[in-house]
Amino acid sequence: MMRRHTAFYVDAVRIAVQSIVAHKLRAFLTLIGIIIGVASVVVVGASISGFNSYVVDQISRLLGANHFMIARMASSGRMTEEQWQKMDRRNKRLIRADMDWIERLCTNCQEVGAQMNSRQDLKYEGIDLFGTQIMGVTASMGEIEDKTIAEGRFLLPHEVDRAAAVCVIGWDVRKKFFEGKDPIGKTLKVRGIPLKIVGVEGARGSMFGQTFDNTLYMPISTFGRIYGRRQSVQLHGLAYGATTFQPAIDEARVALRSRHRLKPAEEDDFGLVNTQEVNQDIDQFTGQIAMVVTPITLISLIVGGIVVMNIMLVSVTERTFEIGLRKAIGAKRREILVQFLIESALLCGVGGVLGLLAASAFTTLVTAATPVPMRITSGYILLSLFVSTTIGLIAGIYPAMRASRLDPVVALTKVT
Repeated sequence: MMRRHTAFYVDAVRIAVQSIVAHKLRAFLTLIGIIIGVASVVVVGASISGFNSYVVDQISRLLGANHFMIARMASSGRMTEEQWQKMDRRNKRLIRADMDWIERLCTNCQEVGAQMNSRQDLKYEGIDLFGTQIMGVTASMGEIEDKTIAEGRFLLPHEVDRAAAVCVIGWDVRKKFFEGKDPIGKTLKVRGIPLKIVGVEGARGSMFGQTFDNTLYMPISTFGRIYGRRQSVQLHGLAYGATTFQPAIDEARVALRSRHRLKPAEEDDFGLVNTQEVNQDIDQFTGQIAMVVTPITLISLIVGGIVVMNIMLVSVTERTFEIGLRKAIGAKRREILVQFLIESALLCGVGGVLGLLAASAFTTLVTAATPVPMRITSGYILLSLFVSTTIGLIAGIYPAMRASRLDPVVALTKVT
């Protein structure tokens, strides 16, 4: 009995292959819908996964690993306008003394630093550069944000202590003002104050058209002299590792609440952001995109399934005599039904494989041409193949049932 069933399925697959090969052009035109549907699902999945990886990588490069930030106005999640206004009324200005306090009490913090920001147009030897991000930082920010210094060095602690007139420039500033020249030792003016260049930060790239390299770092004390000290500072912390990351955040938060004399029931009067929460928000955001976009792309597979059903009905009509002859010599209705279901599923399965190959070629091309890495994940591969084969089975049910119900005498009479 087992051998008989095995032989039947082998014959059914062989007949299905012969039918597909006998009508190559028709089979290919039928498969176009499945190919496009599968390719669309896989490409969308690869795009979402690649976008997620790209943004997370850029944020990690921008902030560094195991890094958290405390600022007067900061949030890792989305906020309503009312929540933002409430935070603006409640939160206090942060100062350098807050950093010193956290540094003393945070035992899980490897480094604690501070930063102040502004924007400034720069000019050097008649050349203008607009919108440079000016950052006053402590020397520890080099390690906290894991900065790569391409030339020279980063700022030193004693330069911060004595408000030295020195700076480190970003890669865009170097290219704009010092193309083909050695910038180390040159003087660049910020608001008329000459600053000696002691280092060049390596290129960090851009995200969504926003460059990270049009930057200039100076000691935070020098920044205060140039721009004033009334601005709230950002406090940055670096944990020793992943295991101490959350304890470091908790210690820093408790320390600052203590310094601000907040009662247990009172909300924080500062904002806190860490890279893990940002990454989780990105995962949640891309997951929501996938939930909306993926079902839309699956519609093309359903359309392809309708085309397959139509072709299978045509196949049943063309093979009426064959069906009648097989039933006349003893083939059961179930065997006729299974034969056409196998043919339909095989047709869509082949379309699924071709769709995967098309998606792979497209994602490889996009990855080579853009900075966004498109990654085809196993989940989307399994989803597309499962859905395409399932649609093939569903699309083949009606034609297969129609074929299995044919009266052999009527079927033979119609053809003859």
